[in-house]
Amino acid sequence: MKTIVTSLLLIALGLFWDPALPAQTRPASPSSFAALAAKADAARDAERLDEALVLYRKALALRPSWAEGWWSLGTIEYDQNAYTQAARAFQKVTALEVKNGTAYAMLGLCEFELGRNALALQHIQKGKNLGLQKNAALWNVVLYHEGVLLQRKGSFQAAQETLEELCLRGGQDDQVANVLGMTLLRLTAKNPPALGSSDADVVARIGRAECLAGQKKYDEARPGFEEAVKDHPNYPNVHYAYGLFLLEIRDLAGGVEQLKQEVRNNPDNVLARLRIAAAQYKEDSAAGIPYAEEAVKVAPQLGFAHYLLGLLLLDTDNYERALPELKIAQKAFPREAKLYLALGSAYSRAGRKQDAARARSMFERLTKEGASSTLASDEVGLRDTVQEKMGKEQSARPPQ
Repeated sequence: MKTIVTSLLLIALGLFWDPALPAQTRPASPSSFAALAAKADAARDAERLDEALVLYRKALALRPSWAEGWWSLGTIEYDQNAYTQAARAFQKVTALEVKNGTAYAMLGLCEFELGRNALALQHIQKGKNLGLQKNAALWNVVLYHEGVLLQRKGSFQAAQETLEELCLRGGQDDQVANVLGMTLLRLTAKNPPALGSSDADVVARIGRAECLAGQKKYDEARPGFEEAVKDHPNYPNVHYAYGLFLLEIRDLAGGVEQLKQEVRNNPDNVLARLRIAAAQYKEDSAAGIPYAEEAVKVAPQLGFAHYLLGLLLLDTDNYERALPELKIAQKAFPREAKLYLALGSAYSRAGRKQDAARARSMFERLTKEGASSTLASDEVGLRDTVQEKMGKEQSARPPQ
């Protein structure tokens, strides 16, 4: 998925010092710089890249703030797999142009190749937030590498969303399918399974089907999931992946049944239970309670499980049992506004007016502050599903 970046717009600042040339001997003649710059650009355009590198370095020694030359140096080094040198170049660029999103993304791509995964993800995402050039090939490369990094990190929900965006942009190939398949099957391995293996088959098939789903081609995606499940019925998380797809297309009964099958296959699967409970919330909350209870029993340290169980109990008017679950969740997510919405409702029903008022006050304060939500970690990835069902009107209304 590596892209040829030498054709990108040259927009960066940089700094380069040639250790072979003492600083006091460096001339500063504008005419000398102009001649070197012209020769460097000509060598680059003629694809005499080794010559261009030498010339760019000499020109940058004369004028460290030459943006076009520094960018050219970095992109040529990247294209020649000199990732350490390229990373150093783009790092200097980001120090000088703090809002250059493309430079941050390029730095992240270099760090990816160097195995610096945490920094790579940080810089790629910062580059995206700042804004990248309108270059389809660059966007595809950035999205792919971000998806890979998120998958390896175990941030499966974010990885799925990123890779589906890539699919929607037309970036569907075997590499994308393999990473997306590993994401849906919740595998954190660095590399896909060996070609020709049973593992490789199920990973690729799930990935291709999900890529079609990401392109909103649901009728084409469904047979792919069905066949993968049929041929690999006992593969870990294959029913989980299919169940998520069915829930996405609003097939609640089918999705829940697939998730139940995943639980039967893997009794310790907490996420499948939480997905069932979340799917049943506001639809048949009483039916979701046993699965949330099982999730809490299997993973008592998971704050979101307690939150979801509290919501289900509250929705069935069992506020006395809901309160202790919501209070456990409160300790895990002390700045989640909507948690105080639920707590306020439970306190109010229990006749605890002062506690309800305090919860209402906290809800209003956090909402006003725009506190970032921490309700469900990406490993759970259920927050949006639950909050959507709470309804816009309820979400906007403080507890009474």
